[in-house]
Amino acid sequence: MMIKQKRYEALVYALHGDLFRYAFWLCHDRQVAEDLVQETFLRAWKALDSLKEEKAAKAWLITILRRENARRFERKQFDLVDIETTSVPDRKSPGLEQDMENEWLRRHIAELAPEYREPLLLQVIGGFSGEEIAGILDLNKNTVMTRLFRARNQLKEAMEQDKTARGRNNG
Repeated sequence: MMIKQKRYEALVYALHGDLFRYAFWLCHDRQVAEDLVQETFLRAWKALDSLKEEKAAKAWLITILRRENARRFERKQFDLVDIETTSVPDRKSPGLEQDMENEWLRRHIAELAPEYREPLLLQVIGGFSGEEIAGILDLNKNTVMTRLFRARNQLKEAMEQDKTARGRNNG
């Protein structure tokens, strides 16, 4: 029991921040994100013996978190309302211009189709490789790499369109 407890505590300590950031990106609500992470770790505790390799822990936990998030939608019937996406304040940014760029990027990532947004977030926020993302999303690695490429291209195109539009407005 003691070994399991130490192993579990090490997982929580090492990966809580990464899981919270990913959960927040999924739900845009701090309280819901904390609940998702807590439920993820509860399920991880119950199934800890099934984790054979510590290297796979992050991907294993992200998979649990994604399933927990999906369960949230199975349990609830939501009243759908059009709202702006919530942004997380970046307290370390150097200034207003950086804040504006960060907000632009968050908004455009949120506008990506889920099949492009999710692999990009797993790579950027989670730090996962293409192969790890393929395992988490249960996709072929080539499919993941294609989606990452398309997600980045869509962001690049949006940036170029914005620059072009700003150029016309300033001229």
